[in-house]
Amino acid sequence: MKAIIFAAGLGTRLKPLTNAIPKALVPLNGKPMLEHIIVKLKEAGCHDIVINIHHLGQLIIDFLKANDNFGLTIHISDERKYLLDTGGGLKQASKFLDGKSPFIAHNVDILSDVDLRAFYSAHKPDAMATLLTSKRETTRRLLFDKKNNLRGWQDKKTGEVKSYYRDFDPSLYIEHAFGGIHIISPNIFNEMDDWTGKFSIIDFYLSACGKNKINPWPAPEVTIFDIGSPESLSQAERWLSAKNANNDKSREE
Repeated sequence: MKAIIFAAGLGTRLKPLTNAIPKALVPLNGKPMLEHIIVKLKEAGCHDIVINIHHLGQLIIDFLKANDNFGLTIHISDERKYLLDTGGGLKQASKFLDGKSPFIAHNVDILSDVDLRAFYSAHKPDAMATLLTSKRETTRRLLFDKKNNLRGWQDKKTGEVKSYYRDFDPSLYIEHAFGGIHIISPNIFNEMDDWTGKFSIIDFYLSACGKNKINPWPAPEVTIFDIGSPESLSQAERWLSAKNANNDKSREE
C-alpha cells in the first residue's frame, strides 16, 4: 500500500512554533506530528510513502534520515522552490503513486483514531476518491447529493459557495465535514493533464465530480483534530495523553 503525506504547509497559524521548524516537526506529546502519521500509516500496512516538503524542508529530510525512514521506503517530493498546494503537490508526486492500486493521502496536521484499514477497504473500485468525513464542527463543508456524490463546497461563515453546477443551491445537499484524509485511485492523474502549477485538491475534486465518483466515508464515532493552531494542538495533546493512559491501563489489566 502506498501513501502521500502533505507536509509542505507553512504552518502560519502555529507561529512562533514554526519560525524555527516546519509544521510537520511540531511536537505532539514528545513526538513530531510527522512521526505520528508515519507510524499510523505503517501500522495500516503502508510500505511506500511520499512526503512533500517546502518550509525548512531540509529539517524533515534530516529527521527521516536520523530515523532510518522508520523502516519504510520514503520518497521526498521537493517543493522548496515553489509551494504547489495539495492538488499541485499530488500531481508532482504522481511518479511515486502511479500504479494499479489506490493510495492514501493524509494531511500531516490531522490526528485521528480512524481505522485506516477499514477506510481503505471502503473505497469502491469505480470511485476516483473517497473522503473521510465526520460530524466535526467546521464552517467549511463539502456538499453531497443523496447518492453520496460530491457536488459542491460551502463556507458557512462567509457564505462562499463553490460548485461547477449552474444555479447550485447548497440547501438541497447533504453537508459533510472533511477530515483531511483521502483514499485516491491512481486514475486521478489522467484527469489532471490540464491542471498546472499551484492548485487545491478540493478545487480539482469540484471540477471533476461531474463525471467521476467522489464519495464520503462518514467514519462512525471517529475523533479528528485539525492541528492548525496552538489551541487545537493543546486539545490534541490532552486527548492523546488520555488515550495512551487508557491503553496502558488496559494492557496492565
